[in-house]
Amino acid sequence: MAKDPVPELLARATEALEAVFLDLDDAPDLETNGLADVLNETARRLGDNYPYFHPLYAGQMLKPPHPVARAAYALAMKLNPNNHALDGGRASSAMEVEAVKQIAAMFGWSEFLGHLTSSGTFANLEALWMACQVAPGKRIVGSEQAHYTHARISGVLKLDFTSVSSNERGQMDLNALEDELRKGVVGAVVATLGTTAIGAVDPLDEILKLRERYPFRVHVDAAYGGYFNLIADELDAPAQKAFEAIGRADSIVIDPHKHGLQPYGCGCVLFKNPAEGRFYKHDSPYTYFTSHELHLGEISLECSRAGAAAVALWATQRLLPLAPGGEFARGLASGRRAALELDRRLRADARFVPLAAGKPELDIVVWALPREADLGTRSALAQRVFDACAVRGVHLALVQLPARWFGPAVDAEGNAGTITCLRSVLMKPEHEAWIDEIWKRLDAASSEILSG
Repeated sequence: MAKDPVPELLARATEALEAVFLDLDDAPDLETNGLADVLNETARRLGDNYPYFHPLYAGQMLKPPHPVARAAYALAMKLNPNNHALDGGRASSAMEVEAVKQIAAMFGWSEFLGHLTSSGTFANLEALWMACQVAPGKRIVGSEQAHYTHARISGVLKLDFTSVSSNERGQMDLNALEDELRKGVVGAVVATLGTTAIGAVDPLDEILKLRERYPFRVHVDAAYGGYFNLIADELDAPAQKAFEAIGRADSIVIDPHKHGLQPYGCGCVLFKNPAEGRFYKHDSPYTYFTSHELHLGEISLECSRAGAAAVALWATQRLLPLAPGGEFARGLASGRRAALELDRRLRADARFVPLAAGKPELDIVVWALPREADLGTRSALAQRVFDACAVRGVHLALVQLPARWFGPAVDAEGNAGTITCLRSVLMKPEHEAWIDEIWKRLDAASSEILSG
């Protein structure tokens, strides 16, 4: 493993921070008896993990924080600021406002209401909560491939949630959506830009066209795919059109702790209309929410929030600005190229059955195997290949998907069953350079299992 530069850089930055407070009276020394033993034990326990930080880990949506994010987070923990109140996080609150403003600018918004959250789940909760404030008593509609938390959140908020079907690309079916809209009781539609299963991008541009005939709010869950807005011109036309339309949504959620190179947990919710801040409980006058001095604790449903998350995000965006063509955007493009290359190799190999509808929209690849077996056998083989890959040091994931998505090669009888598939999330920039090694190990594992 390469030498980690963070400890030395963090030590220097910590000295600089401590120098700011040199005029304070000395505090009692920290009791360190047993500390080394506990940390060593902690390290041993943490070793019981997959190597999420390494390019050979290509399974779940786990991307290591950038070194600057790790260092900035640890530096902030010297103070442990709380961004619920300004007096609990003076500097970190200002850094949050700046960082969130940069995220909003990525979507073309300069006037907005927004803040960080502890997760994408809570960010989506706030977005759906806002939807029910604007249109009380009306339903929430999302695709069957929308994240399962939308149905859970709706239950928590006592909202009706309706799931509509998706097409063979995992995108929301527009005809099914319009059937629900004709009923006239829909308050908000959740459009997903980057589903967790396959990275599918709902046709946001077409959904927004339906708003011309039916009154409803559009919430974009871009927790996974939001940053791809920086490289939208490199995506295929349908996804590109969806991202081009994102600025016309009413609310957006994005997770910096996914593609944004941040530690868990760091989500972000944005509302297009700043005046919607009136729905939060607060003691300030209404005009407070259209000023440039937002009190973050008064525009969030959460109370205590880690100021360190804001510091880490601010530092990362300072080093890697959210700009098309910049280093951050090039990293996204690199991961997508890796996904496209893996998909190309899978399609050229008769042992594997990729999605019938075509190549990945973002950077998630899924495939079934093999062609001649029944669904149950194929699902069992996927588990065995998964295990054989892990033995060889390459870590994938498993996902259950509709068999029909793989066409007649998998679902010749057109049944409504599901199949367990292999899934790879190639979200690290380094994956492109490692794709040959990933393929070599996948090939060897598949040959072992499928020839047995």
